[in-house]
Amino acid sequence: MQVALLRNSIKLALKQLKDWMAPHKAKTSLTTFPASAKIVSEPLGVVLVISAWNFPFSMFEQSLTDLCITSSLSILNAFKRHLTIACFLQVLSIDPVIGAISAGNVVVLKPSELAPASSSLLAKLLKQYLDPSAVRVVEGAVTETTLLLEQKWDKIFYTGNSRIGRIIMTAAAKHLTPVSLELGGKSPVVIDSDTNLKVITVRRIISGKWGCNNGQACISPDYILTTKEYAPKVIDALKKELEAFYGNNPMGSKDTSRIVNLNHFDRLSKMLEEKEVSNKIVYGGQKNRENLKISPTVLLDVPLDSLIMSEEIFGPLLPIVTLNNLEECFGVINSRPKPLAAYLFTKNHKLKKKFTKTVSAGGIVVNDTAVHFTLPTLPFGGVGESGIGSYHGKFSFDAFSHKKSVLFKSFLGDSAIRYPPYSRRKLGLLKTLVNSNLVDTFKVLLGLS
Repeated sequence: MQVALLRNSIKLALKQLKDWMAPHKAKTSLTTFPASAKIVSEPLGVVLVISAWNFPFSMFEQSLTDLCITSSLSILNAFKRHLTIACFLQVLSIDPVIGAISAGNVVVLKPSELAPASSSLLAKLLKQYLDPSAVRVVEGAVTETTLLLEQKWDKIFYTGNSRIGRIIMTAAAKHLTPVSLELGGKSPVVIDSDTNLKVITVRRIISGKWGCNNGQACISPDYILTTKEYAPKVIDALKKELEAFYGNNPMGSKDTSRIVNLNHFDRLSKMLEEKEVSNKIVYGGQKNRENLKISPTVLLDVPLDSLIMSEEIFGPLLPIVTLNNLEECFGVINSRPKPLAAYLFTKNHKLKKKFTKTVSAGGIVVNDTAVHFTLPTLPFGGVGESGIGSYHGKFSFDAFSHKKSVLFKSFLGDSAIRYPPYSRRKLGLLKTLVNSNLVDTFKVLLGLS
């Protein structure tokens, strides 16, 4: 989830950067004839990237002592040539930085203080191997972030929750600073009875939910929608596969992540212990506060106004909401803030078409979960309360670029009709030229219109 994505982002930027940077021709019209036009990408300037904590370092036993970067290497080539560094970097920290420096900006990176070991190592490695005049790391918590937000930036890129997103947008408004906000939301999973439930569907849901940081991921499945009659089959399949993956004692499994800290542990515990929710657990529910462990937990028919269905869960809890018929899923999803992702499992082509057309989300995946994040050819971002803007691949380059319009006009072909004094004939010609209607222009010139 971290190493391969970063490596691929770097390789793609190095391979495609000349094409991304090249001016793109734009069409002209009769109004500007004779002329040529192009769109030029230029850096925004000095950008601030505030990253999340939930994808910290993948630990590899490779030595850093063999790494040596000469001053003649570009920053991107430094990333590519010394991939051991990438093994330790936070994907949500570095991926936006790749886009920012590809577009020619200088970057201040603020890693999350909730993963202090990762933040410290990130600051050390970037200072050691990259040009400090192009990339700087500022560590700290609320005080340091507040001071950073008081400065004037040419763009702010933030990954995290909507509460902090609102604070950042408010601070950015003071300087009219553009923002990209990669937030989250309650990403639904709709399961049709017409699906390969026992093998593919359930395994892919488990992979996207508990395999991604034990649910601590912005695109993690947040809740399941299925029919009342099909729900028991879904629950049985989940139980069977969860035991196959994590054993009879998932609390002791080495394949499940801890909860990041006590605050988040207590937040998740509060969701589980709510009066109308605690008796809805059909699988799991074990907790160990000392070790910050919560087992994969499945719940059935929790109240829609409960805490667990009102907030993004961001943890190993998965409620199942049952419906009389699957058509009701559209009403449930669309009555809530637009999610970062929406997932559908079905073989029904009409349902696939209606789902992609009717459901508004940052991204939609049919018959899998979370994998769209890995495609650099797709923009990754939210809509509404799940985010503003997108990135990945060229979309990252565009996110940190200004598209400058350039028109080259010849001194030839100047027409008197654009200058006073005006007449009915001049106004008629101007009207046809603005509408780029060549036939009407000739009619006016010949006195036929």
